[in-house]
Amino acid sequence: MFFAQSIPEVILVKPPRLGDARGYFSETYRESIYRDNGISGPFVQDNHSLSSARFVLRGLHFQIGPAAQAKLVRCTRGAIFDVAVDIRKGSPTFGAYVGAELSEENGHQLYVPVGFAHGFCTLTTDCEVQYKVSAYYDREHDRGLAWNDPSVGIRWPFEGYEPILSEKDAIQPTLSELPDYFSYRAG
Repeated sequence: MFFAQSIPEVILVKPPRLGDARGYFSETYRESIYRDNGISGPFVQDNHSLSSARFVLRGLHFQIGPAAQAKLVRCTRGAIFDVAVDIRKGSPTFGAYVGAELSEENGHQLYVPVGFAHGFCTLTTDCEVQYKVSAYYDREHDRGLAWNDPSVGIRWPFEGYEPILSEKDAIQPTLSELPDYFSYRAG
């Protein structure tokens, strides 16, 4: 149910589904079980986005200082390619990323810890993404990373197409231009 990724702090969650002829039931969050598996909140805000077109790219986003956020992300309609980039200076995986497909069909979730930039690209039309965050949104502490930074080298799944970006996401700095917002602490 809980699977550490190539960057072990990023965790892919595969909640079990109990199904029958009517459909299925899935418990998508239980604080005690998630905490025991390395995902601790507290989560203080739930967010919900709708992207109407394929290849909408949202990100890469993060918050700094007292508003730094961990996220627990799931796609409840359609499918997305979800990404977490390690931006912790001194980390053995600094600049590396984890990508996972999250969809209404597979029910998977991705845990993105503090110190990671997060973003996703829609793979279908009418995608709905819901995620929990561990700190409230704070415009003053909101930051971003360029989605196409060649030093990170994310292999986005829209080969041959241009992503649909917000003005904000189109002008984010590269990893080498980011100040040292987060430091890696081993252990």
